[in-house]
Parts: sequence; C-alpha cells; structure tokens
Amino acid sequence: MAKNKKSKISCDMPEIKKTTIGGQALIEGVMMVGPKRTCIAVRKGDGTIHVEEIPQTEKVTYFETVPFIRGCIRFYKMLVTGTGALMKSADISEEGKPEEKSEDGEEEKKSLLDRYFEKHYNLMITLSAIVGIILSVGIFLLLPKVIVDIVSRYIVDEVYNTVKVSVILNLIEGFLRMMFFFIYLIFASKLQDVKRVWQYHGAEHKTIACYEAGMPLTPENVMKFPRFHPRCGTAFMFIVMAISILIYTLAGIVIGEQSMWINVLMRIILVPIICGISFEFLRFVGRHDKNPFCRFLSKPGLWLQNFTTEEPDAKICEVAIASMMAVIPEDKEDDVW
Repeated sequence: MAKNKKSKISCDMPEIKKTTIGGQALIEGVMMVGPKRTCIAVRKGDGTIHVEEIPQTEKVTYFETVPFIRGCIRFYKMLVTGTGALMKSADISEEGKPEEKSEDGEEEKKSLLDRYFEKHYNLMITLSAIVGIILSVGIFLLLPKVIVDIVSRYIVDEVYNTVKVSVILNLIEGFLRMMFFFIYLIFASKLQDVKRVWQYHGAEHKTIACYEAGMPLTPENVMKFPRFHPRCGTAFMFIVMAISILIYTLAGIVIGEQSMWINVLMRIILVPIICGISFEFLRFVGRHDKNPFCRFLSKPGLWLQNFTTEEPDAKICEVAIASMMAVIPEDKEDDVW
C-alpha cells in the first residue's frame, strides 16, 4: 500500500464550508453528485477526458425528506446510479483505443448477450444493483448469523436461553461481520485493477477537500490535501456494521432466540432500519466534526480508507477536477452541508 506523509489521517486542513457534493470512483474516472447535476468524467483510451451528465429526476418524494427513511431511499438510488456510471465508464475508457480484431483480421462482432444488454441497459443496471444488495446482505449480514446459529446448536438449552449468552452470541456475530468486511477490503486492495480505482477514490476526496477549503481546483492544489475524508461511503459502511451489532443484540433480547430461518428473516427486515439510523448518524457526525467526541467517532471510518484509497497522480486529479467542476452550483449556498 502506498504511503505518503502528506496523507496522514487528518481533517485539520482549513475549511470554509462542508459541501453536500459527493462522489464515487469509476473505471478511469470519477462521478460527482451535486445538488442540481450528476456528472462523470472519464479518461478515454486516447488520453482525453470525457465529461457527461447523468440525467436525474428533479422530483424529490416526500419520503426522501423524512429522517430515518430518506437514508434507505438515497442509498438505493445512489447504488443504481453508481452501478450505471461504473458500467458506462468501462465503455468510455475503452474509446480511442485501437479496435480489437479477430484472428482473421476482422473486427470482433458483439455477442447476443452484449446486444441484449445494450437494448435493456436500464434493466441491467437495476438488476445489477439488486444483485449487489443481495450479495452484500448475504455475505456481511446473514452469513455471520448462520455461522453463529450452527455453533450455538452445541450449547445446552439452559445456558442458551439466557440474556447473557444472547448478548455474547450477537457480539460474536458482529465481530465476524466486521472481520468479513475487513478481509474483503484487504483482498480488494491487493488487486492491481482495484488499486487504480482506489487512486481515483483518493482523487475524489482530495478534490472535494480542496473545494471545501476554497482553493482553486488545480492538480497542484488538489494533491496537497489528504486522501481521507470524514464523509465517505467507507465510513457509512463501517457505521452500518457497528449499528447492526447494537440493533441485532437488542432484537435478540426482545424476541429471544428463534429458529435459524426466523433469525435470518428478522435480520433482513431490520436492514432498512439499520441503514436509516446509520445515515442520520453520519449526517450528525458530519455536521459536528469539530466536536472532539464526533471526531473520535469518525476515526474508524477514516482509518478504513487506508484500504479504499490510494495516492493519485496529477492526471488522475485532472479527471476528478473535471467531474467536480461540472456539478458545482451557480449559487454557492445550494450545496452547503
């Protein structure tokens, strides 16, 4: 993992404001989501930067403004938008490269599956997002519970049906959940292609920090800022993991231990509640990040960014800047956190 003294975990850079603008790393690019526009910037195969706005509905439903409900809706919409942007960036990054040809010298024809994907693009994006949610819930939320339930079968009923044992088992389940998430981040950070994406993730954070500090968005200025940002999706995922331990422990005390399938179903039902609480918690900590206690709470999420960000070079920062410039609102008050 790349080490850089300038990127120590710190949020002490001069800050004029906190912005609601957020982003996501893509394949050779960055997506930025502003108050009015969502745009992607991708480095094409010929070296040029392609900037494109992703159409978003301007209508905000009532439930998107309700605390503890809005988090789930925004998380799902962001997942769908992010999945689509990721797929689009993969195609754009190939533009400008020499066309691949078959052994007989003719250009490769698109497969039937590729043509189907192009024809039903929005459907594929939605299905990809749903599959991603199912896999994430299955691996990080349900699998630990299944493991604990299998082990708990060897505990005698007199001991198993006590509050103390219930709490201990839920804490073990939470530890397994954290461990699975941590192992995933470590293995992902070792993959060369993923490291490239992590560089764009670092550039996204640096660019937002530079903008918040009120400095001109140039590669030289952007690279001065740390690649760690307190309001990052990595921090959100850690908060989800931590809050799930508390919620599932309380649920276990209230309803008691049931069959494995009832316990699994209960965890699925509680996922929206956990996401809603986590979203509000992240907003609160973000608003009060000058408070010593809130800064302490943000430390684990910042530390995890050691595994989800890498130091970018100037060219990568140029892409993040292009995406950022495309979403900055005309009225500077529109994106105040």
